[in-house]
Amino acid sequence: MCNRYVSPDEAAIEREWSVGSRNPIRWWDEVLFPRGTGAFIRRARDETGYSRELVAGHWGLIPWFAKEPKLAYQTNNARSEELAAKASFKMPWARGQRCIIPADSFDEPYWGPYDAQFKKCEWWRFRRADGRPWGLAGLWNTWTDKATGEVHESYTMLTINADGHPLMGRMHKNELDAKTKEPLPLEDQDKRSVIPIELADVDAWLAGTQQEAAGLLQVPAVELFNAGPA
Repeated sequence: MCNRYVSPDEAAIEREWSVGSRNPIRWWDEVLFPRGTGAFIRRARDETGYSRELVAGHWGLIPWFAKEPKLAYQTNNARSEELAAKASFKMPWARGQRCIIPADSFDEPYWGPYDAQFKKCEWWRFRRADGRPWGLAGLWNTWTDKATGEVHESYTMLTINADGHPLMGRMHKNELDAKTKEPLPLEDQDKRSVIPIELADVDAWLAGTQQEAAGLLQVPAVELFNAGPA
């Protein structure tokens, strides 16, 4: 999962994805943590044709059944394998409410080899090797407070299993066997990775069929990364 990333400014987002105004004024958080305000790109809601729009919203998707916008549980990440079944995410997924989350970089914890005495992780920072911003796969939702009428935009970042990946498979604390308390084999760890959507695939992700979008849910190639201690 991802719990910290850095967002580009509006001018950088416009250059990369041809969306947003030409006024480079940030109206969202620069460093994003869960429940912060971040930028995302979606298919424009109010146009009959296809175009993109830039939106700022709550990082942590607010589902339709929420009683209030502040949730007691985390929804900033969504397992892509569970989108069709998970209550918080199945309606946005079924409705094609997919988005691109721009990120200059994102951070993940590296715990190193298993050591019962090792209590701290080392934070690693992940940038693109080509120097461009990441466009990460996400889902969005719009929730209206029935008591006040206030409209809340929100989004979640998708993740995918990365067991065995030479880089992402090394992140996060090792899961232990419930009986032996030893680390599970790497192929059974359920290590997670974010899902980059390449520029050529953005329209298919935002406006394609569910089948086309599902085909883009892939573990990123290791060659995409420029990663190391933050």
